Amino acid sequence: MDLFSDKYLPWLLLKEIPGLGNQLYKRLIHRFLSPEKVLTASTSQLEIVPGISLPVIREIRRYKKYRSSALAELNLIKCHQIKIVTLADSFYPSLLREISDPPPYLTYVGTLDDTAPCISIVGSRNATTYGLNTAEHLAFSMANHGFQVVSGLARGIDTAAHRGALNASGKTIAVLGSGLNRIYPKENKGLFTQICNIGTIMSEFKINSIPFPHNFPIRNRVIAGLSCGTLVVEAEKRSGSLITARLAGEYNREVFAVPGSIQSQKSHGTHSLLKQGAKLVETKNDILDELHQFIHIHSPDQAHIFPPGQLFNQMAASGKKIEKKRPLMDKEQVLVYKHLDPYPKHIDLIIESTRMDSGLVAANLTDLELKGMVQRHPGNYFSLSED
Repeated sequence: MDLFSDKYLPWLLLKEIPGLGNQLYKRLIHRFLSPEKVLTASTSQLEIVPGISLPVIREIRRYKKYRSSALAELNLIKCHQIKIVTLADSFYPSLLREISDPPPYLTYVGTLDDTAPCISIVGSRNATTYGLNTAEHLAFSMANHGFQVVSGLARGIDTAAHRGALNASGKTIAVLGSGLNRIYPKENKGLFTQICNIGTIMSEFKINSIPFPHNFPIRNRVIAGLSCGTLVVEAEKRSGSLITARLAGEYNREVFAVPGSIQSQKSHGTHSLLKQGAKLVETKNDILDELHQFIHIHSPDQAHIFPPGQLFNQMAASGKKIEKKRPLMDKEQVLVYKHLDPYPKHIDLIIESTRMDSGLVAANLTDLELKGMVQRHPGNYFSLSED
């Protein structure tokens, strides 16, 4: 075998053992220092490891029967030029190593950088315009302050977070709930390629693993474990993002949440986090104040780059408040505009609240849309534009 196989085959072999979870794998490596020594240990040596069962010991002693499946996976990894980092490597993410059940190894494409701090930004797959713009803007800001933005490559908030970091020419890490050879969702194939060029795509699953639903809660612990803080932008009451936030709290990491409309179901989860003590985030400074010890400017050469659709200049960069000049509006447009908010609202509610004629409301909404002040959504819903 070649050096690559000699180094990594034992790691994959030990992972194949039925009933051997990540917590036990970590304890075994801590005691024996390498998977090779675990695989060749005697029954009496294995029995003294806390939490190990006799069936697992029996399968470790019979490890050779799992060699073919481990070797097949290793050959796929080599064929696709995928990299591996193990718990024994110095460049294994240090914060992730601290959790009780870190992946024994991760497969990845791109580059691993354990010198820059990570913050995870997660939220609803079916996000509002407000949520998407907020996630992208905050990800941009955090990347500009030297943070790697971690998320899950899912639709919605995850995608916006990755794009925000990329727009800042910063690094972003996507943690998959599938194998690296199964891009999910498929529409993020282009984003996958972009991240490979400037950041990292990683997974603990076999490279051809499909995105089983039970993979995502498992994946979420890696997102939380990589990061010194987790920010939830939008989440309903039952949401995978809340699992990530809960795990971050258990790992003694900072938990942040963006408040939203009390009328939106997508705010129920974030508001619940705030009630439980999560840090409320209105601006990037709410995050930076808590994580100030990690801050360093991403790159002075990038100081002229700002999020698309946002009005920034040197005054904004220095912290001075600037105001965007709005297009002129007549009285009717002002009235309609005042009854809109960042969350999409149906035209019938706008008509009811403004007490204006339906045709007049529709005409004014169209005018405001043409001025770039209002965004139209499917089903006759309208929201304030973030531009």
